[in-house]
Amino acid sequence: MQHHQPDERDLAWEEISTEHIVQDEWIDFRKSAFRFPDGRVFQPYYSYTRRDYAVIVASDEEGQFLCVRQFRQGIREVTTEFPAGAIERTDGLSPEAAALEAARRELREETGYVSDCWRPLLCIPSDATISDNLAWLFVAENCRPAGAQQLDEMELLKVRKHSAREIDEMVRGGTFRQSVHALAWLLARSGLSDRS
Repeated sequence: MQHHQPDERDLAWEEISTEHIVQDEWIDFRKSAFRFPDGRVFQPYYSYTRRDYAVIVASDEEGQFLCVRQFRQGIREVTTEFPAGAIERTDGLSPEAAALEAARRELREETGYVSDCWRPLLCIPSDATISDNLAWLFVAENCRPAGAQQLDEMELLKVRKHSAREIDEMVRGGTFRQSVHALAWLLARSGLSDRS
């Protein structure tokens, strides 16, 4: 059920029909019709649901930040970003616990590192305009090697370490291309001691 402030009722759209164009274990891609508060109907409006995911701003015992380089097909580029991955639907766990479990798993699988020092930053919609999935942002400090990467068959990535100054420069220069990852960095940076 949606909750609206009294002065916002005249802003809410009412979904009046939905067609599931693709609906499988990866995505629910929908075409909907919405009625505006003034009675007009707008269609088609495309939106989707994907799994929530975790993003980890991870630093090692020397204060270097663990990043991954991988190809992102949406922009057809190899990007530098933080370790991240989908949150599995786990019975019996709260959303927060499931997100932390996924963050621990993704850090280990993508980088080969583990941490005992975790801090949640924020849970935020990934793209509120067209999707309802959430990004759970974490900081993991004092990460230490625990073995080789354990990549999924679709993952081709390389681990790179960067100083805080280097990541600051990439974010300011627009070369740290994942927006939610840049947000995680700025939030983490605002609460971390200066490591540049």
